[in-house]
Amino acid sequence: MAISIVRLGLQDYASAYAAMQTFTQARTAEPGAEPGDQLWICQHPPVFTQGLAGKPEHIFNAADIPVIPTNRGGQVTYHGPGQVVAYPLMDLRRAGYFVKEYVYRIEEAVIKTLLHFGVTGHRVPGAPGIYVRLDDPQGHARLERRTDTLQPDFTGLGKIAALGIKVSRNCTYHGVALNVAMDLEPFSRINPCGYEKLQTVDLSTIGVPVSWDEAADILSHKLVTYLTP
Repeated sequence: MAISIVRLGLQDYASAYAAMQTFTQARTAEPGAEPGDQLWICQHPPVFTQGLAGKPEHIFNAADIPVIPTNRGGQVTYHGPGQVVAYPLMDLRRAGYFVKEYVYRIEEAVIKTLLHFGVTGHRVPGAPGIYVRLDDPQGHARLERRTDTLQPDFTGLGKIAALGIKVSRNCTYHGVALNVAMDLEPFSRINPCGYEKLQTVDLSTIGVPVSWDEAADILSHKLVTYLTP
């Protein structure tokens, strides 16, 4: 099963969202029919997107940045130039695995992308996405898991990649966003992914000078590798 990579460049979010829905509806109307699985790679002009669980109080001051409600999981996040956004459009029946494993494979592709640039990415139980240690982004020590709280523990961590997906009749859309070199100020206007005081970082702010194109190429390759059955 081949996954085709489609580079969209700078793409208006609302247009990309509509195109993903159209693509997916065409597939689910006739399961298994072409077009086959695709991976869309792009970046967006500044926009806040709200997931199905999104709460208005998590947006403090959108100001001139539009807020677009979506049907993906999760809460509010920000997209902007300098962020690699990847949308895997896959038929999980054909791939032969379920949603939980699909999410794990996406996160693993991001972790391996970061490792390519010398950065150690971490999962936080109960909080989809990938995080880095702010004091030692290249260190390999495992995170200690707190057992005295039901809430995810973000102590000493910054979020570098956000994940939000939608599955319709076993076909996926939406995806993952990796922060490369962007204006991080808009994240201060929200509780990222619904978490108060969660710090958001990019590769640039942790001392990794990588171009958008290079990061997009590596992430694309890792996603295709880890999403292919």
